Amino acid sequence: MKQKEIMSNTQDNKIERQIDEIGDDHISTNIFDTPLREDAFEMDDDTKMQKIEEHFSQIMQIMGLDLTDDSLSGTPRRVAKMYVKELFSGLNPKNLPALTHFKNHYKYNEMLVERDIMFHSNCEHHFVPIVGKAHIAYIANGHVIGLSKLHRVVNHFARRPQVQERMTIQIGEALKTVLGTDSVAVILDADHMCVSSRGINDQTSSTVTSFYGGEFNKSETRDEFIRMISLRRGELKY
Repeated sequence: MKQKEIMSNTQDNKIERQIDEIGDDHISTNIFDTPLREDAFEMDDDTKMQKIEEHFSQIMQIMGLDLTDDSLSGTPRRVAKMYVKELFSGLNPKNLPALTHFKNHYKYNEMLVERDIMFHSNCEHHFVPIVGKAHIAYIANGHVIGLSKLHRVVNHFARRPQVQERMTIQIGEALKTVLGTDSVAVILDADHMCVSSRGINDQTSSTVTSFYGGEFNKSETRDEFIRMISLRRGELKY
């Protein structure tokens, strides 16, 4: 056997061992930034969709599916468009929503909470859905942003192959930057299809992650935040 073939086989065996060791565990070697190559956006979206369509056609053919069937013939193109324009559009920093803020004319210096923000993401280990809700709070430091922007930030970071821990940090850090305050809190509560629909097949568990900065590192502020997101509608007493 030639030396190149030996090296290639050794590398393949190493990768297989790493996959076996990781198994179904949700790990990430890069907890702050989504792992991207430096040339990730040199290729335009149309070219990406064309290449994904070609490769997904091959996957379907390998699986034995009949691409001449009317129901399946357009699937590779639909998947390619969905990947680039929808599910993973958050990979491109150009798609980050404009997070313009305005002066806090109302001088509101208490906690603002936006809860139950629905999001859909995909596990980067198996490319299957993560579905959950985000709860966000901040204490203004001279500036505020529109409530819809909080939703847009969550959805931007959700629309990429993700690890929930990383997504939680990315949302928190983005809000700290635009608001000019460390007093930001984020809680994500999500169901992972890689847990419920494969592997362990656990239908009842959910994953909860949190991010606390500034005033939210104080137990009384954090407790107020958790109390407010736990209240059912109509329960809040003024």
